[in-house]
Amino acid sequence: MSMTPMDLVAEAKAQITEIDLATAQAALPGALVLDVREPAEFDAGRLPGAINIPRGLLEFKIGDHPQLAKKDADILIYCKTSGRAALSALNLKRIGYTNVRSIHGGFDAWNQAGLKVEKETTQFGE
Repeated sequence: MSMTPMDLVAEAKAQITEIDLATAQAALPGALVLDVREPAEFDAGRLPGAINIPRGLLEFKIGDHPQLAKKDADILIYCKTSGRAALSALNLKRIGYTNVRSIHGGFDAWNQAGLKVEKETTQFGE
């Protein structure tokens, strides 16, 4: 039986911890925030203090980042809507990370709720 991408996401979500926006906000002062979207998405707007490692590179790059190298670090992970984050969280769990939580609804939900967002600004921008 073949699975759709949404089946894969549903399977991942059943095996990870997904948290709501309020829980994510409460965890923010101490948690590391990991954005698994593409760099252009990250530059257009992100959660405060987020670290960007795109989904496709995550398992290879996460150990290179000093703050993320600790497998017991408190990590909040998100993407645009939460599919990539769920798949990423499951793979991090598989490689030994013990405290990874995915933000339900991802960046879109965060932004729509009017929560604080950081953006890249250039001299040509806003």
